[in-house]
Amino acid sequence: MPAYKDNVQNSWYSSFYFTDWKGIRKKKMKRGFSTKKEALEWERTFLLQKNADMDMTFGDFIEIYRNDLKNRIREHTWQMKNNVINSKIIPYFQYKKVSAIVPKDIIAWQN
Repeated sequence: MPAYKDNVQNSWYSSFYFTDWKGIRKKKMKRGFSTKKEALEWERTFLLQKNADMDMTFGDFIEIYRNDLKNRIREHTWQMKNNVINSKIIPYFQYKKVSAIVPKDIIAWQN
């Protein structure tokens, strides 16, 4: 998964193919990254979200959840939910892989 240097704009961009949920192969490109590392990180995150792979970190999963839910609920409800996520859930599970979370972890978090 390479990132490419755009010499005209003096920035980096990421261009790759992915398969959507219908099985159709599509091309995705995003430009304007200041570093190669940012471009590669964006590509990795995008592919994890599109593949719905449970090897993603819980923090990445929460970002998908937030993007999906924010437009469907009222603003006050969103603020309350976001506050609970940020203050109680994220500090404990942020860097754990979703597939690695077991009931023992949840019980320890609750206590």
